Amino acid sequence: MTPMTKNSGKILIVDDNEDVLLSLNMMLKHHVEDIRALKSPERIVEFIDSFKPDVILLDMNFRRSQSSGEEGYRWLDIILRKDPRMVVLFITAYVDTKKVVRAIKAGATDFIPKPWDNAKLLGIVKSAIELSLSRQKRSDTTPTSPAPVMIGESPQMKLLKKQIERIGATDANVLVTGENGTGKDVVAHMLHALSPRSNKPFVAIDLGSIPEQLFESELFGYEKGAFSDAKTAKEGRIETASGGTAFLDEIGNLSQGAQQKLLTAIEKHQLTRLGSTKVRNIDMRVIAATNADLTRMVANGAFRQDLLYRINTFELHIPPLRERGSDIILLAEHFVDKIAERYRVDHKKLNADAKKKLLTHTWPGNVRELQHVIERALIMAPDDTITPDDIEFPRTATAGEPSRSGETLNLETIEQNAISKAVEQCNGNLSQAASLLGISRYALYRKIEKYGL
Repeated sequence: MTPMTKNSGKILIVDDNEDVLLSLNMMLKHHVEDIRALKSPERIVEFIDSFKPDVILLDMNFRRSQSSGEEGYRWLDIILRKDPRMVVLFITAYVDTKKVVRAIKAGATDFIPKPWDNAKLLGIVKSAIELSLSRQKRSDTTPTSPAPVMIGESPQMKLLKKQIERIGATDANVLVTGENGTGKDVVAHMLHALSPRSNKPFVAIDLGSIPEQLFESELFGYEKGAFSDAKTAKEGRIETASGGTAFLDEIGNLSQGAQQKLLTAIEKHQLTRLGSTKVRNIDMRVIAATNADLTRMVANGAFRQDLLYRINTFELHIPPLRERGSDIILLAEHFVDKIAERYRVDHKKLNADAKKKLLTHTWPGNVRELQHVIERALIMAPDDTITPDDIEFPRTATAGEPSRSGETLNLETIEQNAISKAVEQCNGNLSQAASLLGISRYALYRKIEKYGL
């Protein structure tokens, strides 16, 4: 994910904890257009009128004795009655599956857990701002943000860039494949920026984070009264993307039922909101992404072949970072410059031994891991030079590490064991477990339901 740029949205933060307000303001002020902070929710409506925020970060509990979230649900209802298109992110230290389902049904977009991971928080806020701007349906004459830049001069990346340039100008659906952290979202943004739809909405939809019971309402929207918490009508993500591009990330995580519903919408260019009989026409380009082998999933009956045909008119594969040679250094130097600018610190240089250490690592987390490693090194380096001692890698098994004798290689078994160990290690805190596993909280909830853990 590319770093957020300044002037990319207005944020209203509502939390009774002054430390939370200060921390969020300090972190986000360099990445957004403007921020306002409120200790009490009583002035939310006033600030919606005067400040006109794009995204609201809303605490779920405004009394220390409360943990139910009822106050948050009440204020969410007030906000969405005032502006049904408002994007609201809940802030809470008490996250569980029931709250997630209820909150999203009530119209919230995502959760920010306390304590939060800075990089993930920035990613959530960035996606929320993009969604908000898309919902505002900017006109064709509205200037667009610069296209993201793909760093790399290896033969594989040069070929990929040429493919993106050729395919981007068309209206063809594209499937982007590659390991986690390789930059599939960057490719999707580039394809959109090069297309005739570049001034239309780009809507990123993380299909791996949407609970099964919320799939239809989140993608297709709903009318007022469609279910008990539907106090107002809500436009679905696909309808928001009409005219532009829908980026369907983690498409391999969809259940068979969800695959059928998505296929129908793509084939017929139509959808019907929950609680409505009105058929709405849609016009969107589909860019899907996955780290799964969809062809193998089709052979195993886990993925619909007709849906695969619909989404992969072209398939673009992003090579893992460990196969990109000197691109590792180009990316590392790029991140040094960007992160130094973000934190407003002096730029530092990587010495030869530091570069050698980076080149010999296997990068199981790919570009995302490299960015985090460089961020830590830049902050910890005491001088103007980054040395090998400043570079620390996450304590995880590296890609390509041989399995021990007798160890299972069944992916589902490995995943179940990893989830169980993470939840146990985090003493049942699912937000921390999701962070440890490197996936979103919603994706963890889905996998726990899938495996019956």
